[in-house]
Amino acid sequence: MNGQILVIVGAGGMGVSVARRLGAGRTILVADIGEQALTRVERELSDEGLTVVSQVVDVSSADSVQELADVADRLGPVINIVHTAGLSPVQASASAVLAVDLLGVALVLDAFGPVIAPGGAGVIISSMAGHLAASLTPEQERELATTPTDQLLALPLLTPDPPLDPASAYGIAKRANHLRVQAASTTWGRRGARVNSISPGIIDTVMGRAELAGENGVFMRMMVDASGTGRLGTPSDIAAATAFLLGADASFITGVDLLVDGGVTGALLTGALG
Repeated sequence: MNGQILVIVGAGGMGVSVARRLGAGRTILVADIGEQALTRVERELSDEGLTVVSQVVDVSSADSVQELADVADRLGPVINIVHTAGLSPVQASASAVLAVDLLGVALVLDAFGPVIAPGGAGVIISSMAGHLAASLTPEQERELATTPTDQLLALPLLTPDPPLDPASAYGIAKRANHLRVQAASTTWGRRGARVNSISPGIIDTVMGRAELAGENGVFMRMMVDASGTGRLGTPSDIAAATAFLLGADASFITGVDLLVDGGVTGALLTGALG
């Protein structure tokens, strides 16, 4: 077993790409709700010479997330954690999106804050949707940032009548990720650790392809075509940004969100989309 522990929550394309980029010389603890996905990823990465252990986790369960943090802490010093797990609006209901994408992130920040090693760092994968969500009032943003995690899903903002649709729930959840990371940066900082978020744009993963095949796929392709780079992102693009935020060159960066969307948000906000 190698000394430093790299925890990756989510066995999808981004998580695997981060593991390949940062896992050499470390023990990679990969966690996901799907046992088949875990088995496949553990085998693939092990065949490439990496040291991998796996753990089933339900990020919407406080007990499950705490168990993951305890396992990681027993393995060794948790130097990095990268949270990539999430659901998109075409994959799930609004309530499921909020449970995984909002509550799940809050639970991971809570559980790993006390075990992240001094000098360590974490990255939460959010979404550019957090930058494009409907405007929230300062009070609503404060509630999303600071409400105790076990009370989050009961906030009036998240329980309107009529209920939120999946896309609206997704945008609020991703904006909440930015806010929870800001708040967590102070508590993590007391341990000498940092935490940031990354907001990917349209990435060529299973989830991204599902979105492109959905009812908003045509508009999403128009956004990509109008962007500064004119292409889909790749898991490697996100892994590179993650490596920067976890590394020594980002030692003065904490509590911020890095938008990695190929210029899509810029095209939308400046009218380049037409």
